[in-house]
Amino acid sequence: MDNQTKKILTDILIAIENIEKYIGENKVFDDYNSNYMLQDAVERNLITMGEAVNNLLKKRPEIEITNARRIVDTRNKLTHGYDEIENVQVWNIIIKHLPVLRTEISHLIEE
Repeated sequence: MDNQTKKILTDILIAIENIEKYIGENKVFDDYNSNYMLQDAVERNLITMGEAVNNLLKKRPEIEITNARRIVDTRNKLTHGYDEIENVQVWNIIIKHLPVLRTEISHLIEE
């Protein structure tokens, strides 16, 4: 794997780790829903992640990432359609999709 691809994958992993750190181990939706600074931090990392996945799709389309297109679409929605995003949608991503993505990215980096 070339260095640029590894850097992109590492950027995705760092964004996931940041979100996990910000949310904490307890993962309480009400804590997230009532904390605007936390929402901003999580959304910022989702945007970074989406941009990195988009770059990866352009550079190495043969690398398969589950829901890659949806990750990019979420980035676009957060960036351009920010008023359409609901906290429940973001929370669903955090709880259901980030653990799967973390595992996939970690395996790709290890290869």
